[in-house]
Amino acid sequence: MSDSATATAHKVTLIAGDGVGPEVASATKDILAAAGANIHWDEAVAGKEAFEGGIASGVPQDTIDSIDANRVALKGPLETPVGFGGKSANVTLRKLFEMYGNIRPCKELPNIGGPFAGRGIDLIVVRENVEDVYAGIEHMQSPGVAQCLKLISRKGCEKISRLSFELARSLGRKRVTCATKANIMKKTEGLLKSTFEDVAKEFPEFTSDHIIIDNACHQLVIRPETFDIIVSTNMNGDIVSDLTSGLVGGLGLAPSMNLGDQAVMFEAVHGSAPDIAGQDKVNPTALLLSSVMMLRHFGEFETADKIEHALYVTLEEGKALTGDIAQGRPAVGTKRFAEEIIANLGKRSDKLVDRDYTPINMPKVSSDLDFVKCSDRRDVGADVFIESGKMPDEVGKSLEQIAEGSNLQLKMISNRGTQVYPVAAAAFDGVDHHRCRFVMRDKSQAMTEADLLDLLQRVGQSWRWIHIERLPEYNGEPGYTKAQGED
Repeated sequence: MSDSATATAHKVTLIAGDGVGPEVASATKDILAAAGANIHWDEAVAGKEAFEGGIASGVPQDTIDSIDANRVALKGPLETPVGFGGKSANVTLRKLFEMYGNIRPCKELPNIGGPFAGRGIDLIVVRENVEDVYAGIEHMQSPGVAQCLKLISRKGCEKISRLSFELARSLGRKRVTCATKANIMKKTEGLLKSTFEDVAKEFPEFTSDHIIIDNACHQLVIRPETFDIIVSTNMNGDIVSDLTSGLVGGLGLAPSMNLGDQAVMFEAVHGSAPDIAGQDKVNPTALLLSSVMMLRHFGEFETADKIEHALYVTLEEGKALTGDIAQGRPAVGTKRFAEEIIANLGKRSDKLVDRDYTPINMPKVSSDLDFVKCSDRRDVGADVFIESGKMPDEVGKSLEQIAEGSNLQLKMISNRGTQVYPVAAAAFDGVDHHRCRFVMRDKSQAMTEADLLDLLQRVGQSWRWIHIERLPEYNGEPGYTKAQGED
């Protein structure tokens, strides 16, 4: 009898999910039970059933309570409304429990064909999981212009950077690469780059470097075997982790872990595939490998290794493979594939290099909301965003007159990030969304609340202003960027 069989059962919230979710969940449960994993499953609901029941978040309170109690969840695919309706249930679960780190292994599996087969790909994408545009803060600025706020914090960057190095340490990895778009988004993406470089100094045993995210994608399809761990912001990490799964056979083989201080959720990252749901066709490998990660989280290394080796042996033998990986050979169904893995429990594959797994040392950072303290700050002006179908020249001349007699003066107007007043762009086909930058006439003086309110009252009498952004300086450094063409 295995050690895990005699130990107290691990309580896990099981969200089978939508579409093919119940099938991959059933196969995974069968394999874990056969391997001797002692799991008590607390079955819960999220996704389609919850949306149809009128729960806008897609996550019922009972499910939240279950995860809160168990602290560990295993989740199949969930359906999410596209372009309308409620929030993504997947994102809701991650954010409710502050699961800030999404860990996506990308490892070549045996006997899976494709252009990258034989390259020895074995990398991990670490994706920040709760910030960025996934904050979901969107507004229609005008009837034809939408805005999404990209929120990146120093705290979030430090947590995900530290987690990437602690993961490298726990797995015996050697290199951590930070991938951002800091060359364009210098304040947001640049914050991850600078934070990562600061944190890297505390982990001198690792090689650390930075790469622009588009170059990272380029390099991943040229020499993917050179990467070890890649850490990135939420949106970029989402995209690049799907790319990497495609290098080794697709999302049907891709496991993941959502990690936080209060809870951890292991999930298959593929979709619900409603076109094949209930037909015994789906490949359960993604959720099975996610459960292997879960077992290692519990410290059940022996059982995890047993299942992973059995999967590898099954793939190597190629006698019973699901249709997505059969590649011209006779395909079997989900249940038959699971039975073959169960039959191979106890066998070992020489294709699988065992690692000396150790627990991840979760980063410890300050819980202060004002994570970054500032000793000196002042506002030097404000950007006032105006909705108008008038041309920039007309808007600009009007605002200059409106601001006469105030402590603020119009510096420039930009449209979608390019200065269009006082110097017009060479080609202009703009929209009714003007960023109007006002600065203090006396540059030695800071803008006061009275200055800003006076300006808004003046502007509001003639123009519809949408929102404002202060132009701060923190410790003498500007906390804003310039428009294209702005001096």
